[in-house]
Amino acid sequence: MSGDNDSCPINTPLPADKALERAPRGPAERVVVTGASGFVGKRLCRALYERGYKLRVLVRSSRDDRYFESLEAQIYKGDIRDPEVVDWLMDNAIGLFNLASIVTSAALPDSDFWDVHVHATRALLEAASRHGAKRALHCSTTGVLGNIKNHPATEDYPVNAEDIYQVTKAEGESVALGFNGNEGLEVTVARPAMVYGPGDRRMLKLFKFIADGSFRMIGDGETLAHPVYVDDLVEGLIAAYESPRSPGGVYIIGGEKYLTLNEWARTIAAEAGVKLEKAPVPYWPVWLAAAVCEAVCRPFGIEPPLFRRRVEFFAKNRAFSIERAKKELGYSPKVDVREGARRTIEWYREEGWI
Repeated sequence: MSGDNDSCPINTPLPADKALERAPRGPAERVVVTGASGFVGKRLCRALYERGYKLRVLVRSSRDDRYFESLEAQIYKGDIRDPEVVDWLMDNAIGLFNLASIVTSAALPDSDFWDVHVHATRALLEAASRHGAKRALHCSTTGVLGNIKNHPATEDYPVNAEDIYQVTKAEGESVALGFNGNEGLEVTVARPAMVYGPGDRRMLKLFKFIADGSFRMIGDGETLAHPVYVDDLVEGLIAAYESPRSPGGVYIIGGEKYLTLNEWARTIAAEAGVKLEKAPVPYWPVWLAAAVCEAVCRPFGIEPPLFRRRVEFFAKNRAFSIERAKKELGYSPKVDVREGARRTIEWYREEGWI
């Protein structure tokens, strides 16, 4: 139930015989999307295609080939950590949307986060500069601001990264912005808030537990959350990429308003047609249980069933201002939390998940 942006799974490197598959070189007209097979990535690719963009996507398997073929995309298969992959990926491309990121995991070593969020970002933008790309949108996260004590936080709020995911995402931002103006490349950073919507699986447990009546709030529920519906986020990402005012800038992309977790849970419950009746549970015992789970599982490379970062969702405020994006990008979120919850529940039910 993390509030961070969607990501494309990165685990172990691909074997040598699968390290790279690429399309033939063509005219310089493609925009590259990394993290394309993720929740946000797929929606972004669809929206770009509908706007007339020609796509090149980086994926790690053939699982979604039919989807990307329907978008007439060039499909490159490879590992973003491989310098040869990113060099060939950006060859003859005109732009880049970098959404690749490690999925939230407590089992991976810290070096994996540095490799994907920092070193691969640098290699990717070096390749983009070298091959003459004009624009790049680097997708970060509002998580780099940590627990918001004076809300709402703007883009000028001090970075306060609190774990390896956030630390490396913050460093990735710095690396990306350092390329702005390099060889004519214009770079913009977007920080999505808590994305949700049809197709999302990270918020599934929250929706499922509320819909089946088993949800219990952890803590007092007065922690602030800032949801953004996936289609609104995609519009914000494209606006950040296209705007003549955005290069060199950082933009928070969130929903129209933030709300307490109690309000968010009640909204989901109302759209699911249920009532919240179970008493909350204290925060700190759950947090300690998560810490124990991590300590036991991590040495064995096992993903713990519960980890602290998920529990901290219930304790750390995430409340942001989207005024800069509105003013400079023309961003205007359309889907409020009630409608977004309704659409999301409807999709989960169609899939048989709740």
